[in-house]
Amino acid sequence: MAKVLLLNGSPHPAGCTAEALAEMVRTFTEEGIETEVIQVGGKEIRGCIACGRCETTGKCVFDDLVNETAVKFKEADGLVIGSPVYYGSPNGTLLAFLDRLFYSSDSSWKHMKVGAAVVSCRRGGNTASFDVLNKYFTISGMPVASSTYWNQVHGFTADDVKKDLEGLQTMRNLARNMAFMIRAFADAKEKYDLPKVEKDFFTSFPDGK
Repeated sequence: MAKVLLLNGSPHPAGCTAEALAEMVRTFTEEGIETEVIQVGGKEIRGCIACGRCETTGKCVFDDLVNETAVKFKEADGLVIGSPVYYGSPNGTLLAFLDRLFYSSDSSWKHMKVGAAVVSCRRGGNTASFDVLNKYFTISGMPVASSTYWNQVHGFTADDVKKDLEGLQTMRNLARNMAFMIRAFADAKEKYDLPKVEKDFFTSFPDGK
């Protein structure tokens, strides 16, 4: 059975972001997709220190939730990143987590794995946060799932989000699109194999020219 990981970047496990993710979980279940929600917000997650140890060990030097999630990320077929909006950007704890998760995990784990970002805000800053989260996917060869509107919900409380009927509809359509993409990619992999990835060039201009 296909599986999707959902990261809750909010420090509130039952808040607005959680309500959006829960709507997706219900739809994934209807689609026959297994899910697991991982609570990231509120955890003690330090940022990447660019030590480079992960290049030789295959995991982050700080053995915490990042490494625990990386093992699950490797086996998952899709990843949903959910975050509240803080000053027009995603939660800082979540960003520290994502920097380390994406940098320390092997690129082959992410190639053609479906990704989707979900943001929650009271009023504004949602599309800016949405753009930040999507960049983790687009640099990693992960096709980005879309919906019938930007993947966002509005509200100050979880009860407010329940009233955002279009937002919840967007979450359901997003989950269905992800389920379709996961199944379609699995079928295509059997028929065509995954696209070839070239890694011969790394432009850094170390000679200063």
